[in-house]
Amino acid sequence: MPSNKSEPALRMDTTLAHAGRHSAENHGFVNPPVIHASTVLFPDTATMLSGKQRYVYGRRGTPTTEALEEAITELEGAAGARLATSGLNAISLALLSCLSAGDHVLIVDSAYGPTRHFCETVLKRMNIEVEYYDPALRAGIAGLFKANTKAILTEAPGSLSFEMQDIPQIADIAHARGALVLMDNTWATPLYFPAISHGVDLSIQAATKYIVGHSDVMIGTVAASERAIEGLKTTHGAMGVHVGPDDVYLALRGLRTMGVRLRQHMESGLTIARWLETHPLVERVRHPALESDPGHAIWKRDFKGACGLFAFDFRKGVTIEQSHAFIDALKLFGLGYSWGGFESLVIPVRLAGMRTASALPEGGPSVRLHIGLEDVEDLRRDIEQAFDVISR
Repeated sequence: MPSNKSEPALRMDTTLAHAGRHSAENHGFVNPPVIHASTVLFPDTATMLSGKQRYVYGRRGTPTTEALEEAITELEGAAGARLATSGLNAISLALLSCLSAGDHVLIVDSAYGPTRHFCETVLKRMNIEVEYYDPALRAGIAGLFKANTKAILTEAPGSLSFEMQDIPQIADIAHARGALVLMDNTWATPLYFPAISHGVDLSIQAATKYIVGHSDVMIGTVAASERAIEGLKTTHGAMGVHVGPDDVYLALRGLRTMGVRLRQHMESGLTIARWLETHPLVERVRHPALESDPGHAIWKRDFKGACGLFAFDFRKGVTIEQSHAFIDALKLFGLGYSWGGFESLVIPVRLAGMRTASALPEGGPSVRLHIGLEDVEDLRRDIEQAFDVISR
């Protein structure tokens, strides 16, 4: 979106509403056109061979895909961005863009399970040395870097267990050693944690979640700093990654209301989380925006907000079977993977076998909640009646 550099920077909600739109170029229409394309025609041989035509083949970009990439670039404060077919595809694309055979990569031990599976299968098969590290490490992480460490993958808060990481400190340590910093920033999004400005080189989002917001599209995004953009562009093009125009359109549509939705998710999520802290069957609520959370100081320093995703631990003595009965008794929470849509969701948290470099969190069985856009009092009553089921 063109702007006068002498004017003050637009605030985030305004950027969400305008980024990637060029109405004057699109006959005045508010939304960019949805272009379905494979073949692109050239006016003559000279133009084809010159490589100077803006669009050359559907897989290499269209006005539709460029609109979303431009919007993501602006939101992230990045040097550029590329689209992927899912959040996991975005993570794998980012990792492959900066790693080669013989390299060493550090992966946070609390990372998203499928990310870990990708590292254990594809990266190790490529003779890339994968090492996991405790998410609680701060300055001590410097001791894990080797001469061949090329990247470190972070996630804040951690998947399922919600530990915070000191991203700026990790970035300073990594950059001093010539390594790139990757971050799965799906939980906070660039609205609540501008990762690039905090030292992250490849900011990854499962846009399936809060960007789309309606549980009907699989898509991912990777935004890059200046030092990482060329590697991202090259790997993205070489792998032939392409997202269909209808999915891109739905992501653009979701983007326009993302700020309003995220504020409601945060407000309702914190209301439920604070209430759960007072419940006699709850040992601990894992939510970094709560003052009681061990990672709250980092969250308060670096983050501008939170989303609707968090977990809680039952008190000791509650059995796995009882925790499952609690989940099954919920009426307004769907039992399903993913999150970030308008609807509330729940899953049991299973951490056994998921960590190798740090201890499992202590406490009773754990449950992850995504607080959707339903009335928060209806959700609270639903959770209360599920607690009553296991209390009986």
